[in-house]
Amino acid sequence: MKNMIIRSIQKKEKIEMIYLSNDNQVSQRVIRVLKINDEMIMAYCYTKRTIRTFKLENILSVGSVRKRMGA
Repeated sequence: MKNMIIRSIQKKEKIEMIYLSNDNQVSQRVIRVLKINDEMIMAYCYTKRTIRTFKLENILSVGSVRKRMGA
């Protein structure tokens, strides 16, 4: 997981993240990671259209952004 987050910083790639908020709400976000430290990441959140911080311990999963297939 951490490798994908670091790659997002290095290559300026978007990733999908499943996140558990402090009030136990699960959300799926598309982000581009800007900074990382031992406890948190700072990322541009395309879902909320702003820069947000996320606790590493609350990230449930990360993955490549899946391409949507049109009709």
